[in-house]
Amino acid sequence: MSRFTFTIHATDGKARTGTIAMQRGEIRTPAFMPVGTAATVKAMKPQDVRASGADIILGNTYHLMLRPTAERVDRLGGLHKFMGWDRPILTDSGGYQVMSLSDLTKRSEDGIIFKSHLDGSRHLLSPERSIEIQRLLGSNIVMAFDELVPTTSTREVQAAAMERSMRWAKRSRDAFDSGGDHAANNAIFGIQQGALDEGMRKASADALLDIGFDGYAVGGLAVGEGQEAMFGCLDYAPGQLDATKPRYLMGVGKPDDIVGAVERGIDMFDCVLPTRSGRTGQAFTRNGPINIRNAKFAEDQSPLDPDSPVAGWSKAYLHHLVRSGEILGAMLMTEHNLWFYQRLMADLRAAIAEGRLTAFANEFRAAYYGSRD
Repeated sequence: MSRFTFTIHATDGKARTGTIAMQRGEIRTPAFMPVGTAATVKAMKPQDVRASGADIILGNTYHLMLRPTAERVDRLGGLHKFMGWDRPILTDSGGYQVMSLSDLTKRSEDGIIFKSHLDGSRHLLSPERSIEIQRLLGSNIVMAFDELVPTTSTREVQAAAMERSMRWAKRSRDAFDSGGDHAANNAIFGIQQGALDEGMRKASADALLDIGFDGYAVGGLAVGEGQEAMFGCLDYAPGQLDATKPRYLMGVGKPDDIVGAVERGIDMFDCVLPTRSGRTGQAFTRNGPINIRNAKFAEDQSPLDPDSPVAGWSKAYLHHLVRSGEILGAMLMTEHNLWFYQRLMADLRAAIAEGRLTAFANEFRAAYYGSRD
């Protein structure tokens, strides 16, 4: 098995369906990666995550570097063995969490000094340290370290962050390439930045292409700019990247976000939404999301979906479990939501392969928007 290959099997408009082949297995695209922040997809056993249709999961560099530490995971045989997941794992760089969770950060060309949200201890996360942590974890797809700023920042601030991110991308690539056997058997993605500015996005893409990566992420979106603005950026940003490599939209998203992004040429996604929503009582269905806590479900004997792996339990029972704070409620709701997301990805892959993506997307949106709880 080769280190990393991406084969496009069919296209429909800007959308593509294909396969990423890696030593730990194949990833069917478009792909949705469940988020395993702290070496677990919350409320799910690894075999059940796989049974939902997931080919790859995401691990979080920031959280794992603080607890249990990357060094401990390495001593215990790596993240795959530690958590019992033998297929590909993508790890993020930690940059987003450093800037969203830490009360105090100090940025410089070296990296970002931050205080742990757990105990207040101080740490430096640099491109080199981020790559080292991901290597210690045994990541199969490593993400370059970048600097994020709010989309509400001034253009000057956004441009400076994008330019620094491109310098950090080169340092990340060099650090990855010095990783010996790990570099020889795994992959690294660069991250395009530039907020909502087409010119900055192009400059970022050109810098990344000059460095060269196995795949490219569109970063800095889904951070409060709204779907219309995000789609406006996706109308041009993916096309600025290498069309022969996977394109990954980080942190997205809602099912309708995913459908629209696939139409615009995105191949990979991750988001905490299906798991977090499951734990708080929201279920995704063909007719839109529902809040299972609502009183109208108290005696509803129908399932969330007749094809769902939790179809054996009624909405009334799920309503009872969630309202009672029972752990089984979080487990069943999460299992359903992950299945719903993976079924959506399978439907998108089939629609692209059969040249009917536009019809599928329009039908999906009509049903999904047609009934709001």
